[in-house]
Amino acid sequence: MKDKQLLERITVDPKVMVGKPVILGTRLTVEYILNLLAHGATIGEILQEYKDLTHEDIQACILFATKALESTVFMPLAMESA
Repeated sequence: MKDKQLLERITVDPKVMVGKPVILGTRLTVEYILNLLAHGATIGEILQEYKDLTHEDIQACILFATKALESTVFMPLAMESA
């Protein structure tokens, strides 16, 4: 599936979840899904818990986060002087 098709699964609406990016047709935020993955949930476990989600929805969350970070500039922490 192409990036554009995956990203169409993510929507932002100020009236839904305070404007956070969500999976289209749900109230599940990208942040929530990524947090589940970060804390050890498998894609299979997430899909089992949320029957209406698809593998592509999970992929879309990861791709969305990747795209959001592409233009982010990270500043190194200042080194402490001894």
